[in-house]
Amino acid sequence: MPAVVVVGAQWGDEGKGKVVDLFSGFSDQVVRYSGGANAGHTMVVQGEKLIFHLIPCGALHPNIDCVLGQGMVVNPEVLIEEIDLLNQRGLFQPSRFLLSDRAHLVMPQHLLIDELRERGKGAIGTTKRGIGPTYEDKVARRGLRVGDLLSPARFRSKLEDNLEVLKPTIVALGGEIPDIAAVFESYMKFGERLKPIIGDASRRVYSALMNGSKVLMEGAQGTMLDIDGGTYPFVTSSSTVAGSACIGAGIGPTHISEVYGVSKAYTTRVGHGPFPSELKGELAEELRERGGEYGATTGRPRRCGWLDIPALRLAVRANGLTGIALTKVDVLTGQDRIQLCVEYELDGKKLEFPPFEDLDRVRAVYQTLPGWKEPLGDCRSIDDLPQNAKKYINVIEKAVQCPVTLLGVGPDREQTIVVRFPFK
Repeated sequence: MPAVVVVGAQWGDEGKGKVVDLFSGFSDQVVRYSGGANAGHTMVVQGEKLIFHLIPCGALHPNIDCVLGQGMVVNPEVLIEEIDLLNQRGLFQPSRFLLSDRAHLVMPQHLLIDELRERGKGAIGTTKRGIGPTYEDKVARRGLRVGDLLSPARFRSKLEDNLEVLKPTIVALGGEIPDIAAVFESYMKFGERLKPIIGDASRRVYSALMNGSKVLMEGAQGTMLDIDGGTYPFVTSSSTVAGSACIGAGIGPTHISEVYGVSKAYTTRVGHGPFPSELKGELAEELRERGGEYGATTGRPRRCGWLDIPALRLAVRANGLTGIALTKVDVLTGQDRIQLCVEYELDGKKLEFPPFEDLDRVRAVYQTLPGWKEPLGDCRSIDDLPQNAKKYINVIEKAVQCPVTLLGVGPDREQTIVVRFPFK
């Protein structure tokens, strides 16, 4: 059975957690393949709000196999906290969890460097979770990996080498070098806790696929934050598009059958960087409050704006989307008029996609559509929707040439309209 990938189609925070949680009920295995604790996936199940930063969202389904892939960067302390949270709900059994021995470790020096950089002139608005510095060490081939936790001598040697290289950077930023002995001791304890679930994640995923299992692959952040194709330099430190699912899980592209892109019915982003359809004033505040637009990881208020079609077109192209999961459609209820940013204008030229540079100079060109007043929370099919909500969805589909296959009409798992399920 081929795998299905769920990716963010905007600047992250699109509601991937809810979509993955829903689809997990039809899956046998859920794989988180990239990013780290800078991603906060929020789920509301029977009125209870749960936030995971590392554990795959499928963990809330007691019979689902959960894998943390080799493309991730893992803060073991955060992971253990989430394991304890699952334990409290009777949802953690070591046999159904696997942490890749090849995933890289977020270390105290990475957290320190991230924090110190965000105090300076070159701050880009990171979550300060050490993600960027960890990926830097990975690419520089001096990182520490999860499997190193199982060999004290190797871990100690790599830790000493890593701190020696990073010492000038920490000192230059005004920080103090972490104590090697203290770091070593704490990470050895983390290793003891995690040892039962550490192993070869690539083999686990491949075996599931070969056995005909339904594998759901879960990304982090969104397309516009991709290190290669996003709004550089205001991006994350890893690849966020669907192609990275193969690398991060350790399987080949021929195993992927469908890619669902998750997009809000409007647009948000956090941190610094250009945002062509951004709203200011009362309307922005209204969307923020109605949508609960505060970061799951940092609590920062999200910047809000109308749906950005050029960015969504890029997501369709870059990910090869076979369907769009349009979340938080209910948040737009009550608007007399709804605007869609259908293209950009830059120096008198019309643009259908984000440009290489000067996104901060483009002018958003809008199409105005009639809004609706009817509440959507009880809608369970497309036919239940108000006529103007249907029209809004149809305009989006035509503009990006991709079908909307799921609609979010409220925060709870049940408040979802599924037009087409994965794993046909």
